[in-house]
Amino acid sequence: MGRIAIVTGGTRGIGAAIAGRLKTAGYHVVAVFHGNVTAAEAFHQETGIAVRQWDVSDYQACADGIATVRDMLGQVDILVNNAGITHDVMLHKMAPEQWHAVMATDLTSCFNMCRGVIGGMRERGFGRIVNISSVNGQRGQAGQTNYAAAKAGMLGFTRALALESAPKGITVNAVAPGYIATEMVGAMDQVLLQRIVAQIPVGRLGKPDEVARIVELLVSDDAGYITGATFSANGGQYMA
Repeated sequence: MGRIAIVTGGTRGIGAAIAGRLKTAGYHVVAVFHGNVTAAEAFHQETGIAVRQWDVSDYQACADGIATVRDMLGQVDILVNNAGITHDVMLHKMAPEQWHAVMATDLTSCFNMCRGVIGGMRERGFGRIVNISSVNGQRGQAGQTNYAAAKAGMLGFTRALALESAPKGITVNAVAPGYIATEMVGAMDQVLLQRIVAQIPVGRLGKPDEVARIVELLVSDDAGYITGATFSANGGQYMA
């Protein structure tokens, strides 16, 4: 297949599942991480997938990182914007730093990464961009005004970029997972987690690979008629 894919936040959780599935499907994958070197090295040793470290909230770091991938493998055909953080707190207690950190990592990163690859995609007449949003960007969640705003912003970003890019053979879609069995979700208070699971009609957390399968479809050559869409994978917790 030979197409080149970047997955941000690609060495743990949903991102690791996406990177692994794309590699299995025959893509040349680069998984981007920020802070957890130990986890990234372990992921690389286990999967053989190339890893690169940069801060997706930093525009220049993204430009330099994408240039490194381009020099190493060639032009980027596929971008999966999965990197994200949370700083959960009620708004009346939220510090400006908690707001800006989440917005920068979860939303501004989409601009930073897309800006670095969109020109080449337009020139070649092909591209696949998938933005990983969240069920809480669709329905809201108390204690997550920063996260919900960022993830909702990704959906508007997705639709606008899809309109701009469709004539050039580039599709832009979003996936909005519900509560998935990842390290981040596992770190939640267990009583709260049990309450959340009780609200999910299918009665369980999702699996990272269930999200990865959707991404695999959306980045394929056969998905050229799907763009500007949001795919929900939340076990029926929110139906739009």
